[in-house]
Amino acid sequence: MLKVYNTLTKEKEDFVPIRGNRVGMYVCGPTVYDYSHIGHARSYIAFDVIRRYLEYKGYTVIYVQNITDVDDKIIKRANELGENPLSLSRRFTQAYFEDMDRLNVRRANVHPKVTEHIPEIIEFIDELIKKGYAYEVDGNVYFSVSKAKDYGKLSHQSMDGILAGARVEVDENKRDPRDFALWKKAKKGEIFWESPWGKGRPGWHIECSTMAIKYLGPEIDIHGGGMDLIFPHHECEIAQAESRTGKPFVKYWIHNGFVTINQEKMSKSLGNFFTIREVLEKYNPETLRFFLLNTHYRSQIDYSDQHLEEAKQSLQKIYNAINKLKTLISDQSWGELKESTPEESEFLEHVEKSKQKFMEAMDDDFNTREAMPAIFDLSRIINSLPTDSKLSRKALEKALQVYQEFGEILGLFQQEKAGANLETVAKLVEILIDLRNKFRKEKNWEKADYIRDKLKEAGILLEDSKDGTIWKIIK
Repeated sequence: MLKVYNTLTKEKEDFVPIRGNRVGMYVCGPTVYDYSHIGHARSYIAFDVIRRYLEYKGYTVIYVQNITDVDDKIIKRANELGENPLSLSRRFTQAYFEDMDRLNVRRANVHPKVTEHIPEIIEFIDELIKKGYAYEVDGNVYFSVSKAKDYGKLSHQSMDGILAGARVEVDENKRDPRDFALWKKAKKGEIFWESPWGKGRPGWHIECSTMAIKYLGPEIDIHGGGMDLIFPHHECEIAQAESRTGKPFVKYWIHNGFVTINQEKMSKSLGNFFTIREVLEKYNPETLRFFLLNTHYRSQIDYSDQHLEEAKQSLQKIYNAINKLKTLISDQSWGELKESTPEESEFLEHVEKSKQKFMEAMDDDFNTREAMPAIFDLSRIINSLPTDSKLSRKALEKALQVYQEFGEILGLFQQEKAGANLETVAKLVEILIDLRNKFRKEKNWEKADYIRDKLKEAGILLEDSKDGTIWKIIK
């Protein structure tokens, strides 16, 4: 029986969807004002695996992940760059999907954008006002926290505790310091939409409640995100949704842990802030994905080059086993066994035990950390097989099939080798980009264009922007 840790109850619970075999799953997506960092990678890989495992178990998963494409941070960054906010958010939305594609994170069924759901958001806010849960002051609309039922139940805080440590903006228009914005009056020069309360734009929390309910209904099986979203974001989502519908908003709240850099919290101010693209300049995408999955999703994970190197070596051992299986299967010189041998029976027993241990770990709150030893144990046995092993083709194919199942769940083992070739390609492409940049500075456009065109012919597309040149594989 699959058990899931629920932040709401602080317990592991049997996973029983609301609607039989159908699972509605909403995960808070990125605010697209910059390139995605490894914290994003950690979160979206974790939920990608959760989705994959649920599907492996036979559930039909409807996965929704939003894109916040208008926000204070987006407006601020756009002003700094002298760029239209929506143009900036489109650019970084595309960059986000490129990064996730490289990390083998499958697209959600729906990626709703805030700017495409303004009418629904306005309708949601208007309904809260009519029900007495929200109020308008000078073009701003606020949610009245004191009127919400059980506010603080997700973060396990009392109303007094929330007031004492509230992370709220100073706003004289609020009736209560805990109240939060549903609609923000547009400042001079800011992007805006027309509303019953004047020109403005949505607050952060109302966006997710609106889009989650639109695509998944008033009651959702799983809602996820990073632990930093528990309060205030997810707490506010609950207040808004349940005040409007009168129904429990989410059955299982799932949150992933933080990423630290060399034992320090990841922060731009500390200079230890790495984008996914920076990491993938040095390491293969599967290496990063493997590293992140080698820790349970709820645990804190410490990023360092040393840990990535260890992950790279461990992943190579698994690929060695997979490639050895393929080699043994293709070697027909010894023919096919007519009957099972003690060696083969023992081998198949190891294969079955490894699969069982893997699934038991995944059933225990998607514990990839405890699932990995099952893969390592099987790989060690396969790597120690003699090259003249007389295991039957059927036994070897059974082992390979188990690796394929592991790989489909984890989103790993998709390459012929552990990515050494791609890492080499990445280094060579970066060298060519540096050389092309040198030619461009020298205004030697012919040689610069030659490098760009030849790379494109080879299936590598270069894209120039104010932030530099990025590349992606197009075939």
